[in-house]
Amino acid sequence: MNDIAIIILSSLGTLFILLAAIGILRMPDLYLRISVTTKAATLGIGLMLIAAAIYFNEVAVSSRSLAIILFMLLTAPVGAHMIGRASYFTGIKMWKGSIYDDLKGMYDPKTHELSSKPPKDESIAK
Repeated sequence: MNDIAIIILSSLGTLFILLAAIGILRMPDLYLRISVTTKAATLGIGLMLIAAAIYFNEVAVSSRSLAIILFMLLTAPVGAHMIGRASYFTGIKMWKGSIYDDLKGMYDPKTHELSSKPPKDESIAK
């Protein structure tokens, strides 16, 4: 029974990591690439680590696997957010097919401050 769980978890983990790698190549802009790698790769790594914990069936391996999963779940979204924010503020263009820019008109490039209030002019937001 453990062998089946290990095969399923490691196969799914490998599939998600493969999808993250394909997403890096296929996504049209930096922001979508960040999204793909953060979600798919984190899930893939988590599934692979759970499979390793089941395979070794030791407390030391299981606790380390869970610690790595927790660390990945806490740091990957924060890192992706900071990379995306820095990219936006330095002027990396969004994909031409992007429909809505949530930050347009809310960032002051002179003071580097981000306003939480939407712009008064609705034509800027669209």
